[in-house]
Formats: sequence, structure tokens, C-alpha cells
Amino acid sequence: MRKAKPKKRYVLPDPKFKDELVTKFVNYLMVDGKKSVAYGIFYDAIELVENKTKEDGVETWKKALNNVMPSVEVKSRRVGGATFQVPLEVRPNRKVSLGIKWLIRYSRARGEKTMKERLAAEIVAASKGEGSAIKKKDDTHRMAEANRAFSHFRF
Repeated sequence: MRKAKPKKRYVLPDPKFKDELVTKFVNYLMVDGKKSVAYGIFYDAIELVENKTKEDGVETWKKALNNVMPSVEVKSRRVGGATFQVPLEVRPNRKVSLGIKWLIRYSRARGEKTMKERLAAEIVAASKGEGSAIKKKDDTHRMAEANRAFSHFRF
């Protein structure tokens, strides 16, 4: 058991949009410590989103992220030899990080040629309420709904 809760680390806002959420997203997007490459991919993707939708790219990205964030999830809980999937509310920090992870994971799995194109396409799809990341959220919600009978096992 841990003695004290670790201090919360805060990230600096990004240079272009002055937004901390953008920095957080870029940190998840980054591979092998190449932050400038990750920033390049993100900014290019936002530009592609603006060209596709003729709307503000950052607003579209935020809308997509809000659409992807789950509100409930299931956690395994052992009770008397049986394992139950117990539905739980998702904490706000976890909501954001899950949304970011899913958006990036399903962007990487897409078929477009470059990462910026994949990310832009996934952002546009998620902002419209479609795409793989939205499907993941819906599956998570469906699973929580199906296991609502075990909600009294919450911890």
C-alpha cells in the first residue's frame, strides 16, 4: 500500500493554442520522446480538419474528444469465487485520459497513409459521432448497462 498520494503533475500549455489539454494529447501521441514530431503531427492534423470541415480545428477536436469520453465503465470484482463486471462512474481525469488514448489508438489503426491524415480523419469522424473510438465508447457503455445488476458490488 502506498503511504501518500503522489503530487499531481501539471503540464504547460502548448505554444500555438495556449491549451493544456493539447499538451496532454501531444504527450500521449508522442513516441520515443519525440515531442516536436508529435506537435507537428497534431498541428498538421488540426489544419487538415479545418480544411475538411471549414470549422475551427481545435473546437472540432474538443467536440470529438467530448464525444469519445466514457461516463461509465466496468471493473472486475471477485466476490466469493465468482468474478463480476461491476459498472462504475468514471472519474473526470480518467475520462479525459481514456478519451485521448482511444482517439490515438484508433487513429493509429486506420488505413490512411500518414499519421496526420489518420488523426484528422478520426477527429472528423468522432466529432460527427462515428468512427472506431466512438464504437469503443458505445461498447463500454453497453457493457456497463448489461452488468447494471451487479452495481451493488461497488467498492
